[in-house]
Amino acid sequence: MAKGSKKKHKKKDEKAKHEGKAARKAAAKNAEKAAAKAAKADRKAAEKAAAAHEAAAAGLLARRDAVADLLRVTPGFRLADVDAGATPGFEGSRRDGEAALAAVGDELSDLQERLFAHGRTGGTRSVLLVLQGLDTAGKGGIVRHVVGLVDPQGVALRSFGVPTAEERRHHFLWRIRRALPRGGTIGVFDRSHYEDVLVARVDDLVAPEVWEGRFDEINRFEAQVAAAGTTIVKVALWVSPDEQYQRLRERLERPDKLWKYDPADVDVRLRRPAYEAAYQEVLDRTSTEVAPWYVVPADSKWYARLAVSALLHQALADLRLEWPAAGYDVEAELARLDATR
Repeated sequence: MAKGSKKKHKKKDEKAKHEGKAARKAAAKNAEKAAAKAAKADRKAAEKAAAAHEAAAAGLLARRDAVADLLRVTPGFRLADVDAGATPGFEGSRRDGEAALAAVGDELSDLQERLFAHGRTGGTRSVLLVLQGLDTAGKGGIVRHVVGLVDPQGVALRSFGVPTAEERRHHFLWRIRRALPRGGTIGVFDRSHYEDVLVARVDDLVAPEVWEGRFDEINRFEAQVAAAGTTIVKVALWVSPDEQYQRLRERLERPDKLWKYDPADVDVRLRRPAYEAAYQEVLDRTSTEVAPWYVVPADSKWYARLAVSALLHQALADLRLEWPAAGYDVEAELARLDATR
């Protein structure tokens, strides 16, 4: 190859190399800009999500007492007037409700930890959440999605089904007393002593004079429990006949739900009018100042969970518990700890 031609090719190669280097540098710079832009967008999205999260929690907590007042059973309350598909005190969508529930979780967790710390240092205060409702009303969902927001070590869950042989040998409140939450814990009753004035009445398990006398016993018992330092929150989850039908049918149509279905569920459904009458009397006779009932519309699961989270938050916040003071010399312990380095 001629000398001039070699120079020409060399210059051409150098130019291509230079252009390639410039192109790579420009591409890297563009990529860096794109990454910075994406990171900025991610930060803005995160900030926006955090703000929405905080707003959702603040909004719910601002309406908390209003929701409680709307759901509380007062004289003249009629179960027949309850719209099971309503969302009293909350005007948002399902997505808004789910966001609010997630947002209030941090608040509930903090309040529950204060209660737990209170109990660990000798405190006697506790909270008892009583969940009642017809089949498919969503009691299990409340336990998973609301109570599940707090530390499980501070929760005592009990389910009350058909009494065992031993339990039948005792007074009907015997098994309930044994399950009451100790100081520092949240007790949750999935069904409760109210089965003894609901199922026992509708299924004729005891004579009318027996279950009739139990109302006064229950009121005295709950007054004693409250006086001993337990805040009682009684929730009746109310589901409509149509929604109950759909939920029962879903259990039969889905292999993963068959275990939840019981043929007796249909028998209970057929006796719904009798159960509604029994629930009405329970609400009339046992919604007291120290242990009020709250009827929560439960056709919308998200709303029922949100409403119960508001009631639980109110109960915990009203305890006004501070973090326990140390029972030791903090400075001395810091010095001892530092000496181990």
